Amino acid sequence: MPVSIDSARSIFPSTLSADAVPALTARFNQLSAEDQLAWTWFTYLEMGKTITVAAPGAASMQFAEGTLAQIRQMSFPEQTQVMCDLANNADTPICRTYSTWSPNIKLGFWFQLGQWMDQGIVAPIPPNYQLSANAAAVLQSLRELDQGQQITVLRNSVVDMGFDPGKMGSYTRISEPVVAPKEMSQRSQVTIEGIDNPAVSSYMNNMNANDFDELIKLFAPDGALQPPFQRPIVGKDAVYRFFCEECQNLNLLPERGISEPADDGYTQIKVTGKVQTPWFGAEVGMNMAWRFLISPENKIFFVAIDLLASPKELLNLMR
Repeated sequence: MPVSIDSARSIFPSTLSADAVPALTARFNQLSAEDQLAWTWFTYLEMGKTITVAAPGAASMQFAEGTLAQIRQMSFPEQTQVMCDLANNADTPICRTYSTWSPNIKLGFWFQLGQWMDQGIVAPIPPNYQLSANAAAVLQSLRELDQGQQITVLRNSVVDMGFDPGKMGSYTRISEPVVAPKEMSQRSQVTIEGIDNPAVSSYMNNMNANDFDELIKLFAPDGALQPPFQRPIVGKDAVYRFFCEECQNLNLLPERGISEPADDGYTQIKVTGKVQTPWFGAEVGMNMAWRFLISPENKIFFVAIDLLASPKELLNLMR
């Protein structure tokens, strides 16, 4: 049977991903717009307690400044309507603008709104407001997740707001400028217990250096990358765009791995470790697995990135 993206997705099937994340995201999406906004407000209030967040960088915020300034000048009812429109995926100018932003810009936008709500600049949740039973249950479920899973749910809760970009026709995607790769003297090299494959090691090292031009060279022309809980992104151009928009300033900390021969001269490799993201601070390590399928030419044909169900999965390297 020829190797394909579909067959590659099934390597190391015993990997247990954090299914609680898409399940909780789906529950959030079923809340009313009012409940979604209240949930987001209460979540931001808890940051620094059970949920950790880092202030967004200036590069993320500059693209949202115009929209934020517009919202700041509105009356409270108008501000509330804008936020409801975003949650309802309405077709408005602000919702269309929002849908073109990268996830980091969207996170920065809501971070700023959360601060302004706390300061009384943007329409706050009314005093003594009580979450609905459904929203309270979703918030409690969030509290019970580990921090890596919490920040993934929080990210998911805002990235799909705004107008559906699939209905917009042609538009310009807006993301932060790509950070220049680190100087060679500033780069460190990863060591992965049990793995000495140069493509895998170079993947980790180039990602940590923000060197996406070199990183994409590691992929086969028809190679693919599968982000957590998403469909595979196929083709080097699409994968490169994903790196530039969503992978800047990540810190990959691979720990150990296992390598096995696969069909047609391919090699399948699973690596486990942690990832620190700039979205929510370097103190939070997300428990991750990378499942690689390497071609006979030592090119990455496929890599799946899995957010793991629990820390003990870091040690699960059985098929």
